[in-house]
Amino acid sequence: MIYDVLIAGGGPVGLFLACELRLAGLSVLVLERAEDPHAPLKRLPFGMRGLSAPTIEAFYRRGLLDDVAAPKPAKDGSGDRASSAAHWMHQSRRPGGHFAGIQFFHDKIDTSKWPYRLPSPAGTSMMVEMEGLETILAARAEAMGAEIRRGFGVESFAQSNEGVTVCAGGETFRGRWLVGCDGGRSSVRKAGGFEFVGTDPEFTGYSAEIEMADPDELRSGRHYTATGMYTYSPPGTIAMVDFDGGAFHRIQPITREHVQAVLRRISGTDVTVTGLKLATTWTDRAYQATAYRRGRVLLAGDAAHIHSPLGGQGLNLGLGDAMNLGWKLAATIRGEAPEGLLDTYFSERHPVGAQVLDWSRAQVALMRPSRSSRALEAIIRDLVDTCDGATYFAERVWGVSLRYDLGDANPLVGRSAPDFELIDGTKLGDHLRTGKGLLLDFDICAPLEALASRWSDRITYVATDAKDRLGLSALLVRPDGVVAWVGEAEPDMGEAAAAASRWFGTKLPPISQG
Repeated sequence: MIYDVLIAGGGPVGLFLACELRLAGLSVLVLERAEDPHAPLKRLPFGMRGLSAPTIEAFYRRGLLDDVAAPKPAKDGSGDRASSAAHWMHQSRRPGGHFAGIQFFHDKIDTSKWPYRLPSPAGTSMMVEMEGLETILAARAEAMGAEIRRGFGVESFAQSNEGVTVCAGGETFRGRWLVGCDGGRSSVRKAGGFEFVGTDPEFTGYSAEIEMADPDELRSGRHYTATGMYTYSPPGTIAMVDFDGGAFHRIQPITREHVQAVLRRISGTDVTVTGLKLATTWTDRAYQATAYRRGRVLLAGDAAHIHSPLGGQGLNLGLGDAMNLGWKLAATIRGEAPEGLLDTYFSERHPVGAQVLDWSRAQVALMRPSRSSRALEAIIRDLVDTCDGATYFAERVWGVSLRYDLGDANPLVGRSAPDFELIDGTKLGDHLRTGKGLLLDFDICAPLEALASRWSDRITYVATDAKDRLGLSALLVRPDGVVAWVGEAEPDMGEAAAAASRWFGTKLPPISQG
């Protein structure tokens, strides 16, 4: 069988991309190296991740949010597993996130500075467990008809003008396209000869679940010291940063004795580690592919960009890649894509990835064990505690400031579409579940209806007013929820047609303003 798309990697990015491609009716095979998806490091406490606004909106628009947001019972049956995910979630002031461990709080954030965000089921942030998220996405992908093969890591591939032949798990698979979603050590990226450039690590990070003879020796919370940083969440969850240039990362097995030695050195205590339940290392290595496509091979997620997990933005960055790529690749395979559509995947997502890598590097600079970094930390703490400061950091961490440069001066074009509450009782997000574009016509304009009819297989036309239309008469939304065109007062039919042609193909003759 020749699949439309082969996906290397069955993590959240690969699985969500499979869902997007199946929504468009393509045949999809996911090849995942791991035989067992239930790895210990995907569970509490290490498996918790924060979802940003673009990710939550994507799940909402595809009908996944209720499943993702549903509380999960704790392992001991005591309630929500997310409730003990991070020590900062238990504080009296509700934190919205952090920058290098410096928290910003909801009571300081001025949401009025985000005029294009309307009330919506899709909030600005949410904690999820990786194992649960992958289970939900895998179930959705398989229910939609995607095939998942576990224990089949991509070993090599060859591509031609017609397709890609992949060797994985001792078998051969054929597809028209291959997308590498196989992580920071991506076999697809390496075999494909993609250039991967960036900055080398300054530290080895540790995440460990330990047992201690004297747990009271450590103070809970995050602490910067003269030799590094550690975070302690009782009774035995430890995160540490050792500025050793990444010397210990994946060099040798992590032992109890080594964790104890590093913890003593960083914390300045004589704490005794009596047991090591689970441990992993990570670094602040920040690298990005200089191209996301070579022929019929594409990269997404950590295969395209890696950075430290500080701030937890890697998962969101990868899921954003999948949402951006899915509909564009599907239109290309179906022969409906306008010229250059697939190239916009790189032009839109590469700058976002580069910005996240720099955000990660900035946090590392603030964490260095030096007097200058501690002095800078004090200044950042003061700024974060102001309204403007907290709002700025929330914009960046939550992703609410994301805007693609689509060449239109209107500040809404290129942003995520507001979730307009329509007078027919629906919301904008309800109309994006099919994976088609959306033309929302508040004034019920006959020429707009005629325009939409020419793309009836690709654009859903909805004619109804909204409770708050933000001064608009109409707007065109891409399948990924990004605004492609807006009409103010009397809509310009020529501009509307040009935007539809740009994103959905089929160039049209000029349409009169009548």
